[in-house]
Parts: sequence; structure tokens; C-alpha cells
Amino acid sequence: MAVIPRILVFAGSVRTGAFSGRTADVAQKELAMQGAEVTRISLGDYPLPIMDEDLEKEKGIPENAVKLGRQIAAHDGLLIATPEYNGSIPPLLKNSIDWVSRNRRDGSRSFRPLYGKPVGLCSSSEGKFAGIRCINHLRAVLVRCQMEVITPECSIAGADEAFAEDGQFRDARLHQSMERLCRTLIETSRMMSTRIEA
Repeated sequence: MAVIPRILVFAGSVRTGAFSGRTADVAQKELAMQGAEVTRISLGDYPLPIMDEDLEKEKGIPENAVKLGRQIAAHDGLLIATPEYNGSIPPLLKNSIDWVSRNRRDGSRSFRPLYGKPVGLCSSSEGKFAGIRCINHLRAVLVRCQMEVITPECSIAGADEAFAEDGQFRDARLHQSMERLCRTLIETSRMMSTRIEA
């Protein structure tokens, strides 16, 4: 019997009505429809100080970075929906990734929650570039963290007009792009699962 993959979904923005949050909504529904067990979280529930190695040396890794790392470790794959800030990764998302990447131990066990974890990426922007500059930067960062970033991605241009009243994409091509991304993420997550039960 095939393992049902557990996928963690979150947006890179916590702003009310953020296009990345609406994109994450679409992804969450599509992943569930394709048979994944989906957990949706908000980075706003894991507030963190600005990454600072002096702070880490003095106080250790913040508890919220450990908690977020445990969430990631307890899933087979991730889907991140990101906005684009000044042509790159929003600070909330980058800071969260930087802190989680500092995890090395959880109690007595080795703990590297990002290592080898499959991740799918979505981006969104009101402009015509659809956040692709950000998604390329984010891909490079996650590869550096030794995550398995899948090739298909879903980038939403003109995001202020991209969503119908039911929350789905108006454009059938965007829907197909999301379907392919989710299908590949589910298959890769099932194949490469390194899930650690909390």
C-alpha cells in the first residue's frame, strides 16, 4: 500500500489577503485533492529575532526555530508560496529559513530538518514577472541548505486579478501548472521521505 505523504504548506507573507497566502490556499486544496495529508501553518505563529550568531552563541537557537524545524521534520515535503520583495526573498521567509538551518541537535539526536527534504515553490506578484526573480533566489538558498527543490513551479503574474471568487485560479494554464507541481511534489516526497515523528 502506498504511503500517504504529509506535506507542510506555508506562505512567505503573513499580511492579511496576501497573494502568497491565496496561492498557498490553492496549493493546499490541490495537494489534498491529489491524496496528500496537508498541514497548513503561518510563519506568524513562529516569531523569531533577526538572525544573529552572537545571539545564538549567547542564548542558543530560539525555541520557535526548533518548533518550526520539528514541524518540517514531521512532514515528507514542503510547499512554500512566496511573494517578491524588491526582486528577492521577503525578510520573514529568509529569516525563518536561516534560523531553521542552524538546527543541528534536538535533545540527544542529530537534527537537520531541511536536509534532503523535498520542497515545491510558488511565487506571486501583481506585476508581469510573477515573482520569478524571488523564486530563483529562493531556489538557490534552499539548494544551499541541501533541500531537494523539485523542478516544476507555479508563478502567478497579475495576482490582483488571478483569483476567482471561489479562490481558485481564473487561468486554466495556472491550474495545470499547480496540478503538475503538486503531483511532482507528492511523488518526490513519497519516494524520498525522511519524516521524523514528533
